[in-house]
Amino acid sequence: MRHPIFTIARYTFLEAVRNRLFGLTLVGLVCLLGLTEFVGELAITETRQVQAALIGAGMRLFAVCTVSLFVITSMVREFNDKGFELILSMPVPRYGYFFGKFIGFLLLSAVIAVAIGALLLIYSPPAAIALWLFSLECELAILISVSLLCLFTFGNVTVAFVLVLAFYLLGRSLYAIQLISASPILESTNFSQEFMNRLLDGIAFVLPGFHDFTRSEWLIYGGGWSDAGTVAAQTLIYTVLLCTAALFDLYRKDL
Repeated sequence: MRHPIFTIARYTFLEAVRNRLFGLTLVGLVCLLGLTEFVGELAITETRQVQAALIGAGMRLFAVCTVSLFVITSMVREFNDKGFELILSMPVPRYGYFFGKFIGFLLLSAVIAVAIGALLLIYSPPAAIALWLFSLECELAILISVSLLCLFTFGNVTVAFVLVLAFYLLGRSLYAIQLISASPILESTNFSQEFMNRLLDGIAFVLPGFHDFTRSEWLIYGGGWSDAGTVAAQTLIYTVLLCTAALFDLYRKDL
């Protein structure tokens, strides 16, 4: 007999197929490809490098928004349709339901990542794309965990999606903000500056360093798989912590 976790994961993936999510992904990738070719015509030098960086950044953001929004809306629809109660009325533990959903969403993100990788072959070598895709899948795994946590905690599509985007954008831009605050031009010893620097360091300690993930220079100049160790370690730590917190909120829900 198939384990309930894999059954739930299978139907979660099939839901994405029935909702034509992959069709939307294909349309989005074609639009990004057209925009990239247009911008490439405007570049004076290093056209291929500019196109690789642009399409990599665009596809990363597209994948993040698509996967996060689907996770949140899919779970909300299941709660509203009483599918959650129906599944748990059977001999399925809550952790089995959670990890079944998580694996299904992870499989969905892997298919989207592979589609993006196929398109990136136009601009970058396969070795560089492999590292970039591995990092993208790790990034999406963290965001799936955050999406589930925000939904279980707040139960609202808008609030959950805004918080996920804020978490992602802050995690990706915080390193640049820290560099700016530490610039010799802005060097100051007053209390407010010191307070802001310490606050930024504290936030950076809590959030994942998304600046280490899916770097555009990997697509242009290549990258070593030594970078994958940092990405994998952060993914493991934050996914475990976020899934634990999401499970805690799930077990607090009343049926």
